[in-house]
Amino acid sequence: MSIPRTLLIMGAPALAAAVIAFAASLSLTTGSLGADRDAIPRCTTAGLGVLQNVSGTTATSVTVSNLPAGCAGATIQVTVNNQVTSSSGSSTVPGGGGSITVTLAVAVAITAVEQVDIVITGP
Repeated sequence: MSIPRTLLIMGAPALAAAVIAFAASLSLTTGSLGADRDAIPRCTTAGLGVLQNVSGTTATSVTVSNLPAGCAGATIQVTVNNQVTSSSGSSTVPGGGGSITVTLAVAVAITAVEQVDIVITGP
C-alpha cells in the first residue's frame, strides 16, 4: 500500500509544526564553561648545573648539580638530542638534593648542535 503524494505534501507542514512545537517546549538553562588555574609548586627556581659525561665522542650520561633538598624524592628525566639521535634516562633525586648522574639509554654522538632537556617531577 502506498501513501498518496498529496497526503505526504499536506502532512509535511503538520509534521514540521509538531517538531517546532516540541522544540519550543524544551527548557534551556544557562550554564558556563569554566576554567581554572592552579599554581604548580616547584622544588626549585635556582639554576641547575648540567655537565655531559663523555666517552670518546659520545655523551653517555649527564650530571645535574645544584639540586636543592626540596627536590629530594622527585624523578628527574634528562634527554640529550643532537638532531639525529635522541636518548634519555631518569633517576630519583637523592635526599638532601645535591647532584645526580643520569645514565642515557643510548650514547649520543657529540655534535656542534645539541639540546639537553631536564624535567623534574614530584616529589
